[in-house]
Amino acid sequence: MKKIVVICLTILVIVSCKKIEKEKVNATEIQEEVNDTIMENVAELPTKKSIKDLKEELNAKGFQTFDYVDEKTKDTILMQQYFMAFLKSGAIRSQNEEEAALLQKEHLAHLKKMYELGYADISGPFGDKGNIRGITIYNVPTLKMADSLANADPMVKAGRLVIEMHPWWAAKGYQLR
Repeated sequence: MKKIVVICLTILVIVSCKKIEKEKVNATEIQEEVNDTIMENVAELPTKKSIKDLKEELNAKGFQTFDYVDEKTKDTILMQQYFMAFLKSGAIRSQNEEEAALLQKEHLAHLKKMYELGYADISGPFGDKGNIRGITIYNVPTLKMADSLANADPMVKAGRLVIEMHPWWAAKGYQLR
């Protein structure tokens, strides 16, 4: 009986050792995968451009820019011209509820497309029921291009909205808080 118990315990120890060794190999493989993924992601991180390089790149694409030195921080701030489209109530607002809902769906799809293509940085409606219904800020080099993109909106084409466009300056890279 003792021999059987010793044999069973020996087999159990051997099987356990093999399982531990296999887990060590798996853990090593997983760690190597994690390290490879980290290295790939680090390699994909964009390098921060200097203000000078960013300004040259923007100007080469036709954007209007200027920079100034912040007196307090001594940082150089790059300003870029954007275009703010005020979406105002149009003359043709007689669409029935179904037509208006379809136009709204197409309007939102248009704004999403502008954002995804990098032409618009921010869009949204105003919270009141005034004549100015919302805004879109276009990140494009010219007023003509911003106006063309804004007027391609299905709500504008249907006359439900009209566009009032203004050049607008903002510090490049700063975010809303």
